[in-house]
Amino acid sequence: MEQGTFVISLDFELLWGMQDKRTIDGYGKNLLGVREAIPLMLDAFDHHRVKATFATVGLLFFDTKESMSAALPVIRPQYSNSSLSPYSGHLDQVGSSEDADPYHFAGSLIRLIQKYPAHEIACHTFSHYYCLERGQTEAEFSADLDAAIKAANQFGIELRSFVFPRNQYRENYLKICWDKGITSFRGNERNWLYDARNGEDESTFRRGFRLLDTWFNLSGHNCHDMTTERPLNIPSSRFLRPWSKRLQTLDGLRLRRITRAMDHAAHTGKVFHLWWHPHNFGSDLEKNMAFLNKVLVHYGKLKASHNMRSMTMSEVADEHFRIHAG
Repeated sequence: MEQGTFVISLDFELLWGMQDKRTIDGYGKNLLGVREAIPLMLDAFDHHRVKATFATVGLLFFDTKESMSAALPVIRPQYSNSSLSPYSGHLDQVGSSEDADPYHFAGSLIRLIQKYPAHEIACHTFSHYYCLERGQTEAEFSADLDAAIKAANQFGIELRSFVFPRNQYRENYLKICWDKGITSFRGNERNWLYDARNGEDESTFRRGFRLLDTWFNLSGHNCHDMTTERPLNIPSSRFLRPWSKRLQTLDGLRLRRITRAMDHAAHTGKVFHLWWHPHNFGSDLEKNMAFLNKVLVHYGKLKASHNMRSMTMSEVADEHFRIHAG
């Protein structure tokens, strides 16, 4: 790619991505805030002519518990740590519909995203499936992916891009994805700080260094050339951490860390891939949107000065495979 490319992906999951870590009492404000955050993000993307890939958990593609229950896969992940599975008691807590339970359903938000055709709705598995956790199998992953594809098809959506929940990237699952029509996935930054690990093997040491990497360049710009993998690996460059009152004095460094990497991608013709969760913006929405708009304004400057372009993950893959068709 001669032009630099700006890719945004969002891990859209609501409570399905954290039922083992968070509660509605403790985190419900952030989850409800997603219903304000997504419309504001869509408007900002539209204003700055930026495209985004919304990697969406399949369990969100329903309006009622009845329709959700009918779509559950028969083969389900058998994690050694049963608290990781939404099928281990958590389904009993799900309300009857999106109106009654805005923490587990998102049909109305998915339809809203569909009104902005520049964006892509992609796959974040059906059940927020953890590919590196002990106990689960390839057959269970395959069944989960089938369920996600069917759920999206009910909305007229063909899933073509994939994001591994908690970045638990697993090489041998990629062929399953490719065989089911997935053409791209978001891999991890190519640095030891971001090597894929399950929850048990993750360390406080690595978490601490990743946090410092938010403000200080410990891992490099993490801008990437594409390889020949199928599906195409479009690695992450930076996680957009949410605004923090405690750390707000470092926001200038946080912005500079992102914009300097964007500059590098624009100057070298590489891909810069920014990601976050909509629920990261669920509280302190005004502060988070102000920061995002600074990033999007910087993209506009690079578009004008270096012809940088914004693409969805599937668009990057389509272009790559077209160029390398031989």
